[in-house]
Amino acid sequence: MSIITIIGSGMMGSALAFPARENGHTVRLVGTPLDRDIIDTASKSGQHPKFDRKFPDGVEYYQFEEVSSALSECDLVIGGVSSFGVEWFAQAVLPLLPPGVPVLSVTKGLLVDDTGNLSCYPHFWQQKLDMLGKDNELCAIGGPCTSYELVGHDQTLVAFCGRNIPLLEKIKSWMATDYYHIMTTDDVIGVESAVALKNGYALAVALTIGENFKRCGREELHFNSQAAVFLQSSREMRKLIKLLGGSEESFFVGVGDLYVTVYGGRTRKVGILLGEGFDIDEALAKLQGVTLESLVVAGRVAKALKLRAARGEVDLCDYPLLMHVDEIVSNRQKVAIPWEKFTEF
Repeated sequence: MSIITIIGSGMMGSALAFPARENGHTVRLVGTPLDRDIIDTASKSGQHPKFDRKFPDGVEYYQFEEVSSALSECDLVIGGVSSFGVEWFAQAVLPLLPPGVPVLSVTKGLLVDDTGNLSCYPHFWQQKLDMLGKDNELCAIGGPCTSYELVGHDQTLVAFCGRNIPLLEKIKSWMATDYYHIMTTDDVIGVESAVALKNGYALAVALTIGENFKRCGREELHFNSQAAVFLQSSREMRKLIKLLGGSEESFFVGVGDLYVTVYGGRTRKVGILLGEGFDIDEALAKLQGVTLESLVVAGRVAKALKLRAARGEVDLCDYPLLMHVDEIVSNRQKVAIPWEKFTEF
């Protein structure tokens, strides 16, 4: 059996302790400096404070000050930080990695530079590792998977992506269960861009839910408008993934992730509030200032497209939904979904 160290005890990182430990591996769950209360609670009760069931017996818990012990002789590191911890992970964790130990990231998002180039977090971290002269390889997880349903052993299909397929197959053999099913692919930018993009587009679909709540009350559910924006989201995601060099198969991974994200979580909540008529500041205030990857992704991708459009490389008319989401998030505009623009093939 192997030793798997998970750094970041947020919900998804912690959820992966379930298949890993149930497969008989030693699992060490390490909190970031912001996870102190989670690790304290788990150490005392054997349960994550946001899960409705206990961790499998034998999971070990570490505060970040104990990270060196948690990394000792490990075979795999799972990076469980949020997108807001990307720089921290690069500075605080990557230099400590034992030689040759691969990293499997659950962090979703994209980075944009001043020229409009978009890159994914595994590529960013791999560059950092190369600069440090380390031989660790970065891999990542993408696809439709919510943490609480993974903990509940709901049937789940995800993609592990990386540049080394034999390594991915090895990691798959450690993590796959009769409920956690894993595809492998070397299309890192395709998978990572797909699962990042779905956050901004899931918010867009949720706008229609809020609009219908405002118009008809919460007792009625309407699906035509949700499906229409889902369709347009898929069209725009497909163009963007192709623009970034991703494959058609990775696009489908993103569509699956878009579906599950529409139906739950913080992105759905903020989208509904926006659709009901609140501006972004009011919506975030109602959610007590919660941070959302969907807002960051939408802004970064819109920035990239605008820079490329200025050079004549893309046509912003191909992305009316994303541009409107950016107007809502960045310019505090009210929701006015550009329905008729979606009719243009």
